[in-house]
Amino acid sequence: MPSVRVRENEYFDVALRRFKRACEKAGILAELRRREFYEKPTQERKRKKAAAVKRHAKRSSPRVGGETRAPRSF
Repeated sequence: MPSVRVRENEYFDVALRRFKRACEKAGILAELRRREFYEKPTQERKRKKAAAVKRHAKRSSPRVGGETRAPRSF
């Protein structure tokens, strides 16, 4: 569980925003939504395999931009 220390003379809204950002970075809400309902083992395997395929495709695809483009001249 992420924790945030409220600094001296810090507004509550700012500390709350930092806490929300820390929770988002830790993936707590995503985990909560995933555990909200029971997921069959076959569905879980299917979801994990789809995520792995997506990761693999993302890594092996050619990058857009980079050194393949000619520099602009005005």
